[in-house]
Amino acid sequence: MQSFLDPAILFFLFGIIAGTLKSNLEIPPQISKFLSLYLLMALGLKGGFALSESGLTHEVSVSLGLALLLAVLVPAMGYWVLRRFLSGFDAAAIAATYGSVSAVTFITAVQYLDTQKIAFGGHMAAAMALMESPAIIMAVLLANLVRRGQGNTATTQNPGPLSKVMHEALTDGAQLLLIGAMVVGILSGVSGQAAMKPFAGDLFKGMLAFFLLDMGLLAARNMGGLQRQPPLLIAYALGAPLVHASIALGLSLVFGLSQGNAALLMVLAASASYIAVPAVIRHAIPEANPSLYFGMSLGLTFPFNILLGIPLYVGIAQRVIPA
Repeated sequence: MQSFLDPAILFFLFGIIAGTLKSNLEIPPQISKFLSLYLLMALGLKGGFALSESGLTHEVSVSLGLALLLAVLVPAMGYWVLRRFLSGFDAAAIAATYGSVSAVTFITAVQYLDTQKIAFGGHMAAAMALMESPAIIMAVLLANLVRRGQGNTATTQNPGPLSKVMHEALTDGAQLLLIGAMVVGILSGVSGQAAMKPFAGDLFKGMLAFFLLDMGLLAARNMGGLQRQPPLLIAYALGAPLVHASIALGLSLVFGLSQGNAALLMVLAASASYIAVPAVIRHAIPEANPSLYFGMSLGLTFPFNILLGIPLYVGIAQRVIPA
């Protein structure tokens, strides 16, 4: 209940209710984009300031290594499961969506940990950046294998060379802003942190609440289309985050991550992209059905993680991992 009483979560719930009631309340797209960029910039700065203070420790290296491992393992598992009851293209697209990460889910989890006064490393923002692209590249490679298996060489179904898709995945503006802000934070250190506190600290909570209001409205609009989807896909959208978070928890236990870092690794593994990956996949795998991978991630997985997943993952990490 404490997590539900957080203002940002309450605004997300309000957005879902307003969207379900078909209210004309809406956030202009340009403002929504600005809020998204602000949150990524503020998160990158916070991570950079923390890294500037801690340096490259053993836990930092282990956390980043586990993030990369999960970025490969999760989409590979997803494709293996989904290929049994979906086309290869749809399976690759959904696997990429769930293999990548949701920045807003991660930012909400960071805010939740701050509220609960649970320590975590700023380097986990770098872990999020590392997990963004591998799933996209894997999905494109898998889709190309499916095309070759079908003997399909039509130019209408060929999104272009893999290098072009990789460039688009690795140079996404939001991801570059996150990394750039992190570098700025590392270079500027304590003095930069003091100078940017009103921007990256004081405004953060309000901006997150405003953005989650918009996300609630958007999620409500995408929930209706899920009624036409097979029950297996709905089960996957709700069950996959729990499975992926459990894998991250197991790895955290084996490699000795702290409670806060383990909780964030669980959140990253459990999240699904609904911005960066769908934008690239729509171009790279045009044969896939966007209503599947976009509707599942935004209509079900994102609300589940925001409302129930984050407090669940954090609570389990606190119980299982030694303080």
